[in-house]
Amino acid sequence: MPYHEMHRRNRTKNYTLLGILLALVVLFFALTIVKISGLS
Repeated sequence: MPYHEMHRRNRTKNYTLLGILLALVVLFFALTIVKISGLS
């Protein structure tokens, strides 16, 4: 397997992981906002 092929596949996987992490962060952030809004 050529190096650039492996590199591109790695980058795609990294972007996928980054997207999942960002989605989780946004989800937790939204839940926190809702909880705070509900309490006050």
